[in-house]
Parts: sequence; C-alpha cells; structure tokens
Amino acid sequence: MLTLLSFVFFTALVALLSWLKTRHDDLHNVTGYFLAGRSLSWFVIAGSLFLTNISAEQLAGLNANAFRNGANVMAWETTSALTLIVLAFVFLPRYLKSGISTIPQFLEHRFGRTMRVVSSLIFLYAIVIGFLPFVLYAGAITLAGLFDVSGLLGLSHGTTIWVMVIAIGVTGGIYAIFGGLKAVAVSDSINGLGLMIAGLLVPVLGLYALGDSDIGAGLEILFNDAPERLNAAGLSDDANIPWYGIISGVVIINLFYWCTNQAIVQRALGARSLAESQKGVLAAALLKIVGILMLVLPGIIAWHLHQRGMLDIPFKIVDGQPTDVLNADISYPTLVRAVLPPWLTGFFCAAMFGAILSSFNSGVNSLSTLVSLDLYKQLVKPGASDRETVTVGRTFGIITIVTCIAIAPSIATSDSLYTLMRTIMAVINVPIFTVILLGVLSRRAPALAGYIGLVVGMTFFYTTHFVLDDDLGFIQVHWLALVGINFVLMLTVMGIVRYLKPMPEPFVLRYTREVDVTPWRYAPHASWTLIALFTVLYVTLSPLGVTSTSGSLLKVLAVSGTSLALIYALYRWVRSRHHTAISLDNAEAASQTR
Repeated sequence: MLTLLSFVFFTALVALLSWLKTRHDDLHNVTGYFLAGRSLSWFVIAGSLFLTNISAEQLAGLNANAFRNGANVMAWETTSALTLIVLAFVFLPRYLKSGISTIPQFLEHRFGRTMRVVSSLIFLYAIVIGFLPFVLYAGAITLAGLFDVSGLLGLSHGTTIWVMVIAIGVTGGIYAIFGGLKAVAVSDSINGLGLMIAGLLVPVLGLYALGDSDIGAGLEILFNDAPERLNAAGLSDDANIPWYGIISGVVIINLFYWCTNQAIVQRALGARSLAESQKGVLAAALLKIVGILMLVLPGIIAWHLHQRGMLDIPFKIVDGQPTDVLNADISYPTLVRAVLPPWLTGFFCAAMFGAILSSFNSGVNSLSTLVSLDLYKQLVKPGASDRETVTVGRTFGIITIVTCIAIAPSIATSDSLYTLMRTIMAVINVPIFTVILLGVLSRRAPALAGYIGLVVGMTFFYTTHFVLDDDLGFIQVHWLALVGINFVLMLTVMGIVRYLKPMPEPFVLRYTREVDVTPWRYAPHASWTLIALFTVLYVTLSPLGVTSTSGSLLKVLAVSGTSLALIYALYRWVRSRHHTAISLDNAEAASQTR
C-alpha cells in the first residue's frame, strides 16, 4: 500500500506542477506547441535532455548489459559528455543562427527542399521503429518487475507486458499530444530530479546489501572479486565494446544521437538564447558522467549478488517457455525490489514512470513536429494555419502511439534489448549524421553528395550487419567497427562527388535573429572540466587503476595527474590560439574600416 500511495502522490504532483507551469501557454501556435515558445531555461533543458535519454530502455537495458559484460558498456554514457560538447560548440550555434525548428529544416537550408523531405522520412523510421517501441517495452518490463504486476493481477508474463505497454502508451500520449514541448520539458525536469535521487540510492543500498550491511565491505567485493568487471577500457578480446569500437562506433553513434537527433536537439532549440542552451547542454553532459552510478554500477552489483545467491534472476522466457539463459533484462528491476523499502519503491517507480513517459513523449512530440512542419506544410498544404498544423501533428501522434503499442511486445524475442536498439538505429543514424557533418564542414558540397552518401551508407550497414552478419568476406568484424568503416566510406564517396561537382557558389548560413547567438562566456572552461573528468574516470577504471593487480591507488594518482597536466597544457594552447585568432580578426576588421 505504501508503494502504491507514494507512486500516486509523486506522479500526481508532477502532473499538477506541469499543468500550473504551462496552463497559460498558447498551444495552438506552432512555436509555442513545438518549441515551447523558445522560452526554455538552462535548467529545464539540462533536466529534459537527461531524462529524455535516461529512461527504462537505458536503466533496464544498460544495466542488463553491465550485468552481462561489466563496466565496459559505460562507454555509451561517458562518451555522451564529449559529444554534447560538440553539440554546444559546433552544431548549436549554426542551428540557432538559422532559426530552425527541425533538423531536416537545417538540411533544407544546406541541400534543398527535397533533402528536408527525405531526411524527415528517415527520422520517422528511426523514431517509430528504432526508438519508441523500445521505450515502451523496456518501460513495461521494468514497471511490471517493480510492481510484480503478474502476481498482483494473476496474469501471464506475455499478457502483463501487453497491459503495461498499453498503459504507458496511452498515458504518455496525453502529455505529448495535449501538452506540447513545454509540458514535456517541465515534467522532465521534475522527474529528472526525482530519478536522480532515487536512482543513486539503488547502488548505495545495493552495496549495503552486498557487504552484509557494510557499504565499505561491498566496495571491497567489487574491487577484489572479479575486478575485471570494472574494466571500462575494452582491452580484452571478449569485451562487449572493444577499445576501437569506442572510437569507431560509440562516439559516432553518440554524435548522431546528441547532435542531430530531432528528439534530443529539439529541447536545445527551444532555448531563449545560445548561452542558455549551451549551459543546459553542458550541464546535461555532467549528468551523463554522474549517471553511470545509476546506469552501470547497479548491473555490476546485481551480478555479484546473483553470484553469491543473494539475488534471484529468473531465466529468459521465449514463446512462453523458459530457456537456460538468465533474463538479464530484468536484473535491474529485480535489484530495485530487493534493496529499496516499499515506500521508497513507490517514489522510485513514480520517477521511473516519469522517465519512461519523458522518452516516449519526446519521441511522439518530435515525430509530430516532423510530420507537421516538414511533411504536411511542405508537401500537402503549404498555406496551412498554425492551428491546423498543430491538429495534424496531434492526429499523427495518436496514430504513432497505436503503431508503437502494436510493435513493442515483439521485442521480447531479442537477446539484448539495448544492443538491438543500437543496431537498428545504426542503419540510419550514421548516414544522417555524416550528411549533416558534410554540410557543416564543406560549403561547396552539393545536394547530390548527400543523396549518394545516404544510399551508400544505409545500404552498406544493412547489408554487412543484417545480411552478412558482420562478415566482410576476408575478415569478421565487430558491428561497432562497421559503423566506423561506414563513416569513412561515406565521407570518401561524398568527398569525391564534392570534388567532381562542387556548388558554383559557397553556401552562406543566414542569421534569422530569432535567437540571441552570443555564446556562454564560461562554456570553454566547463568543457575542459568535463574532458578532465572523463579522463580520470577511464584511468581509474582501467588496468592502470582499480583493475590492476598491484599498486592501484598509486597508479591512479600518477596517471591521472599526468593526464590532467596534459589536458591543462592543451587547454592553454587552444586558448592562446583562440585569442591570437581573435586579435588577427579584430586587426583585419580595423584596417578594413580605415
């Protein structure tokens, strides 16, 4: 009863505060509905970015990967901090300067109207097939595990998943369809704070249980029993993410996700200024580094508890029959139920429910934006009013929800929820990102280069991974290596096209003056701090640190100190070069004035 009451209280509180914050907003206006009237503060942007990403498919999926493979899988989270820095300095200034509402709109400015339509259709595929169903399924298995819905209602596992998928889909749809982006972003910020508090309690209480009521003893078990599970570098032959995969695959995929994914970038586009947006993005980067404590560490703790017979993880069920494979996908909810008290479990469930709704709402809202602004107003009715455009977006949002509810339960047949989601998305995310990157790097690359690049990129990855099973004929490669190969292949092909058929005149990005694009003064300092934290973290969780057989602390201090010194030297060099460039620009401008 305490679990249910705390769940209902926190969920109702978030809904009430979101309504109070947005009740006077004009949701019949395109900018007000899709971009929150460009009024979002840095705190709301950071919370919304964090919670949009940190949902059940992250908590359940990434912790399940950590249960199977150890700390190596944290690369998905930690490299996100680096790619958010790229968003803040490379992409956001261009997006906000051009006053865009969607990423395909940026592609239209750069490559023409047809590219906007093509990229919108690709994004629709990504959201409907590669994102929303996974959010629903992961949310269903997580909440069903936390509340023991099967036991309470006397339902089979399959029926329970259907019930939970429908409940999440319908509830999330109400937020996304009737509240607009601001309602989603405000609820994200509140739920994000709750999830951070509750989520960080899970590893603390997990260590307390592992150490038999002694957190210090629990940490000793982590460091001394199977310390290889804390190795994040991916140096072993059987690593889930090999070291080269971090560079060739994870970073590139995260560049797409954080820099060019409509569902993510739309929050940053709703900022009142570039400085406010940069603050929010870099604050979210810090949360991503801290987030490994709730996204990876619990999975490792659950593995140790299971190995000691202190946590019962059931076997995976396929087609209604148990298998001999542990169901790692429910290791996280099983751990939460085991370590949290009932009243806190309800609070955690409410925060988790909000996180699930956040990711689902974000996808639906972004999809509605794409359909309304990039397809309906471009192809069907260019003169449509704001009210009509918003109505079309809401209608398509409902259709999307029904479709995703129908797809979600079929994901249960996958061996790895998180990896399946990433591989499906890799078919389109690397090609889209590479085309956008081309538009940023080259001012003379023609639209033809983008079209050819998209076809080559999507065809290559789909064929080599899903048809040839990562076998290139002369070598068997990791799927993350294919991502890097695909990236280089696309850049090469598009570079050749650009060389053979360059645009007659270089592209010039026009400043629409819809948003103040003065950068945040302390953005460089925040970015270098994040890079330093990233370096220290990987030094610590490597053979040079806690996974070493001897002298761990001394090695960590020595290597971390050296790394920080090199980072500081690099920072000073970059800063001096930056100031020199500004001085030269000012001198040139002064001479031209004279």
